[in-house]
Amino acid sequence: QVHLVESGGGLVQAGDSLRLSCVASGRAYHVGWFRQAPDKEREFVAGSTSTGSQPFYADSVKGRFTISRDTAKNTIFLQMDSLKPEDTAIYSCAASQVPWTNNRHLYDYWGQGIQVPVSS
Repeated sequence: QVHLVESGGGLVQAGDSLRLSCVASGRAYHVGWFRQAPDKEREFVAGSTSTGSQPFYADSVKGRFTISRDTAKNTIFLQMDSLKPEDTAIYSCAASQVPWTNNRHLYDYWGQGIQVPVSS
């Protein structure tokens, strides 16, 4: 069993930066960040293997978002720079036993989600 808790969300303006945190309890899993905008399906944003090496990203955030992991503290971060209004969504972290996957159906555990509204 893995318990995930996100923090760090809040209203920002376009061009701002924000860092989300996800604290994971239990064994180390591969972790991904996902987001769901109003009236849209949940989509993959960024992923990190259990060791934190070789992160991978959705094309829409590549170059602007950075995922990192503090394995000692079991915390996964999502640094979001140059935010755009289209980044507005509920962001969730999730844990999977499958590495290198952006398929939300392969993630077994989910945090409660946190809102990130980006104003223009």
